This record gives sequence, structure tokens and C-alpha cells, in this order.
Amino acid sequence: MGLARTAALVLGGIYVLVGIAGFIPALVPAGPDEGMESASGALLGMFPTNAVHNIVHLAIGAALLFGSTARPTAIIVSRVVGATYVVVGLAGIPFPNGFGLLPLGGADILLHLATGAALLYIGYLTPAEEASSSA
Repeated sequence: MGLARTAALVLGGIYVLVGIAGFIPALVPAGPDEGMESASGALLGMFPTNAVHNIVHLAIGAALLFGSTARPTAIIVSRVVGATYVVVGLAGIPFPNGFGLLPLGGADILLHLATGAALLYIGYLTPAEEASSSA
């Protein structure tokens, strides 16, 4: 299947599950964090979230799952989602409240930066390795 497709499949599944989990009240016990009034709670008590944030996770998960259908698509989706998550992670530092729309701060910063970095690595560096190893 290849690394790009496998990563898109696994991360897509994870983000769909996270999006669904954000709508389960028992998994979102905490109230809004200080400075993140847009958060309606914190998933697993750690990750600030709200309905918009959960829908975004579902959309990202769906995009990654779609990307897992073919290697070229997986590479493109990995690059786009990876770059987007790096920007969102960095934006969470000065704008943890996400302009009042969705919470971007707290533990989400590290999660978004790590996801973005992994996807960028997969999208830009592994295709050359896969092409050379299959030749």
C-alpha cells in the first residue's frame, strides 16, 4: 500500500474518531479554558474543542481517508493537510481562541504541529524513497 496511503488511512481514521468523540459528552468533561471562550469543553480533559472543531476534524479525517485511495492523492492530501495543520498549530500560539470560532490553543498546538510535520514529511520526503526502493 505504501507509506503515504497507509498514513492517510490511519490518520484519517483517527481524525474521524476524534471528531465523533468530541460530540460525546462523557469524553468532553472539562469546561472552557482561560482565554479560549470558543471552547465548549476539552476532549479527554486535555484538548479544547467545540462543535465547529469537531466538524473540522471530521472533514480532515474524510479528506485523509479519501487520500488513502491512491498514492498520488495521498501525497497531495498529505501535503495540503500537513501545511494547513502547521499553520493552524502556529496560529494557536498568538490566537488560542481561534478568532472566537474554534479553540486552537492548549494541547491542540502540539498535536496540530506534530500531525502537520508528520504529514509534510510523508508528503514531500517519502515519495522519493518509495520510488527508488521499487525500482
